[in-house]
Amino acid sequence: MSKQINVALIGNPNTGKTSVFNQLTGLNQKVGNYPGITVEKKEGLCKLPRGVKAHILDLPGTYSLNANSLDENVVIELLLNKNDKDYPDVAILVADVENLKRNLLLFTQIKDLGIPTILCINMADRMERKGISIDIPLLEEKLKTKIALVSTRKKTGIDSLKELILDYKNISTEPCVNASVIDKEYFDGLRKAFPQQVLYKLWLVITQDVNFVNLDRKLVKDASDFSTKSKSELKRLQQKETIIRYQFINGVLKEAHKVDLNAAKGLRSTFDRILTHKVWGYVVFFLILLLIFQAIYDWSSVPMDFIDATFASLSEWAREVLPAGSFTNLIAEGVIPGIGGIVIFIPQIAFLFLFISILEESGYMSRVVFLMDRTMRRFGLSGKSVVPLISGTACAIPAVMATRNIENWKERLITILVTPFTTCSARLPVYLIIIALVIPEGRFMGLSYQAMTLMALYLLGFGMAIISAAILNKILRINKRSFFVVEMPNYKVPLFKNVTITVVEKTKSFVFGAGKIILAISIVLWFLASNGPSDKFHNAEEIVMESQETSHLSEEELETRIASFKLQNSYIGIVGQGIEPVIQPLGYDWKIGIAIVCSFAAREVFVGSLATIYNVGSEDEQTIKSRMATEIHEADGSKVFDFPAGISLLLFYAFAMQCMSTLAVVRRETNSWKWPMIQLVAMSGFAYVVALIAYQLLK
Repeated sequence: MSKQINVALIGNPNTGKTSVFNQLTGLNQKVGNYPGITVEKKEGLCKLPRGVKAHILDLPGTYSLNANSLDENVVIELLLNKNDKDYPDVAILVADVENLKRNLLLFTQIKDLGIPTILCINMADRMERKGISIDIPLLEEKLKTKIALVSTRKKTGIDSLKELILDYKNISTEPCVNASVIDKEYFDGLRKAFPQQVLYKLWLVITQDVNFVNLDRKLVKDASDFSTKSKSELKRLQQKETIIRYQFINGVLKEAHKVDLNAAKGLRSTFDRILTHKVWGYVVFFLILLLIFQAIYDWSSVPMDFIDATFASLSEWAREVLPAGSFTNLIAEGVIPGIGGIVIFIPQIAFLFLFISILEESGYMSRVVFLMDRTMRRFGLSGKSVVPLISGTACAIPAVMATRNIENWKERLITILVTPFTTCSARLPVYLIIIALVIPEGRFMGLSYQAMTLMALYLLGFGMAIISAAILNKILRINKRSFFVVEMPNYKVPLFKNVTITVVEKTKSFVFGAGKIILAISIVLWFLASNGPSDKFHNAEEIVMESQETSHLSEEELETRIASFKLQNSYIGIVGQGIEPVIQPLGYDWKIGIAIVCSFAAREVFVGSLATIYNVGSEDEQTIKSRMATEIHEADGSKVFDFPAGISLLLFYAFAMQCMSTLAVVRRETNSWKWPMIQLVAMSGFAYVVALIAYQLLK
């Protein structure tokens, strides 16, 4: 028993599979993607009795082995491929005690593959309240397996489950149902043609084209070519197989599973009538969102300010302690701020996933998805797309990550591509300062013009996301064959352990995934801003000191002027002046050009960049606004930030993809540079055209 046992955790969605996984592995788990695809892969280590370890693989939720999605295809490919390093020695089918009949369909299919399969009946703590009784010995006899009755909430039955895993070699691999009776002659032919293969394995390889086309045909060589039946005939046989399996399951449960309907009680139907109501459902959802995002902004501001101040102090400490030179500058101005740029996202990401996890664990999120599906589907999206789109108002990074629960690849891809249009918190510093400069302070019907402008920008972003989704739905040549199926689980109090592990794992996934790319690009941007090709950059101090304009400046103002001159003649500065002819038609000068280039790292960098460029030593917002308000074009003396240029900038930042961290996450989620590059070019190109039209019309 020295060998590590491979365990596959399998089950329908919402059976508590993740809770069982968390109980078995604790924090000894990691999250990644399957090689070459974007389906999430969760695996962990479990310590069994007698010093044995088990490698637990939490497979995506699936209703049967007839694949209809990328998630379900992953399950089938693993169970059919004995050469896969994760191929299970034993499978655990997690079933919900209240939906045992539906869950057992998948169980009987896995048993037919000859894999030792343990039936783990979860949520046992609900049995008494729901009037459920189960004859475990009889059920084990009928299903030819071993059963663990588990309650992850009460933490009971997990030790018994571990013992069963340890003793997996003594679990029967005999099938429960003889599926070949659906067409005896056809299956006899299959058995003769491939005597060395498991019969049901051959059947799955042959039939998967009926539902899903991505199965690896090399798993059973030439098996798919054997069939002489049409797709419609195969589909009918699949349906016949399902009927036979349910007939067997009904017979078993009639003897071993009893429900006292008088004992079953609950408020689920009452809650559902309100939460899925065509009017009140939306009202409740809107109020919950207001509460969530208000909490995100309020709660995350304190740790974010602390992180910001800590990394600023750390940079200053590095400058003082380390010897002066390029290496110290790299550490103080590149590496530390780069890491800070990653870490500062953690509070928002953690709080957002905290709330999403609570909504999912409680059973409410399934109601939201059901409520929104009819509206979203008209635009090529899924009801599940509403979660990322709304999450994007806090930050596009966790919002893009939240698309993983969308089964259909086309709907998921469209959601990923349009989510950055929703106004995130990083745009707020840009919006607030520009609105303060160009929108008057008057009111209309008691509402501030500036507040209405801000609200209009939020609505514009969401509206553009919906319109873009409709366009992408028409032009993307991706096979879309989806049927909306959403589980309506029972309401329950979220498990603290599940919520905590979800928040920790999702946050780690961001930090170690996108974080590496963000840090690398931050260092590149530092290098471009800290170096220049000409003598003007290298002799900036002497050139500025010789100028008569600087004779009356204080020491702090002089240092700021030198820094500004160096920036102007750095590689970034040269880029800004180089793109000036391109951005001039939008009403921008080269200084705004530098700020736009720098803000590719993060949109909020725009304001900080202008603070340096405009020789402002302090980053006090009023001082910056005051300086920006008086900035003029040298050619004609007109204001740089007038109404046309201000509106142009607002629209540019509303639509442009000015966020490298979002691109990094899109690259990670799509497993390709193709889609983030299309996103970058399309969004920025559209932003340019809209900003150009706005400026030319308004000026």
